[in-house]
Amino acid sequence: MASRFNLIVVLSLCLSLCLFPTPTVSLQQNYYANICPNVENIVRDAVKKKFNQTFVTVPATIRLFFHDCFVQGCDASVIIASTASNTAEKDNPDNLSLAGDGFDTVIKAKAAVDAVPSCTNKVSCADILAMATRDVIALSGGPSYAVELGRLDGLVSTAASVTGKLPQPTFNLNQLNALFAANGLSQADMIALSAAHTVGFSHCSKFANRIYNFSTQNPIDPTLNKTYATQLQGMCPQNVDPRIAVNMDPNTPQIFDNMYFKNLQQHVGLFTSDEVLFTDPRSKPTVDAWASSSANFQKAFVAAITKMGRVGVKTGSNGNIRRDCAVFN
Repeated sequence: MASRFNLIVVLSLCLSLCLFPTPTVSLQQNYYANICPNVENIVRDAVKKKFNQTFVTVPATIRLFFHDCFVQGCDASVIIASTASNTAEKDNPDNLSLAGDGFDTVIKAKAAVDAVPSCTNKVSCADILAMATRDVIALSGGPSYAVELGRLDGLVSTAASVTGKLPQPTFNLNQLNALFAANGLSQADMIALSAAHTVGFSHCSKFANRIYNFSTQNPIDPTLNKTYATQLQGMCPQNVDPRIAVNMDPNTPQIFDNMYFKNLQQHVGLFTSDEVLFTDPRSKPTVDAWASSSANFQKAFVAAITKMGRVGVKTGSNGNIRRDCAVFN
């Protein structure tokens, strides 16, 4: 009888875990209202100063947030510097191209927040990165939105944890969907977030295969606009300096807009993983819809980046508030 009772308990526990998975951590839009009430203005001012120094602040900060959230959750673990005894996330090959201006944006905003006595060591680096991402999007013409806050900073950062967690430029739709689904994000979320490439840039090596050695029959990817391919070859000759980068949106590279989707319609998507959103019939209708409606795209983007900001959030003993964003306490 006892064994039967134990079996029932185990089964009911399994059912409750399967049907009612562990709830996501509850973030709040006004989390710091009674802790550091002016935090969003402080961060915004610091981000604006950095933005005025270089536009690279925009793509660098957005990409930093994305790379952070997709590896062990949105916990600022990507900002941790490596030590003699630990190779951190930022030194995984997939993260070596993260521009220093993204890290600098967070570090400067953190310094500005901590300079206010009532706010010192009260605001996490993870939350500062989430706020800074919203601010650079708005500064470059994109939507401003309320950011959910209340994350703690992670306690672990390893290069090995990055492998297989980030989308690659060669991914097809199935690979993209699988990676985003693993983070609780839908195909629509993935397409919306991909549009951040509208303000992005890429080193030539990331797409050289599409313009020089795509296949034996087609050295140039046949889904790539021929005029665009010629332009890319001019900017990225073979054996080009590996530091050379090109804008991912050749039309409005410094405006966060829906031009990304209009470009895809003209086969002017820089990566295979960009153009596939238009060439695959499962995602093409969304691309077409957002190419024709900036408002609908912006609404979808805000929903998607808000969902992404909830991934793997740390609370309680799983995190803390770092005094230095690049170093564990």
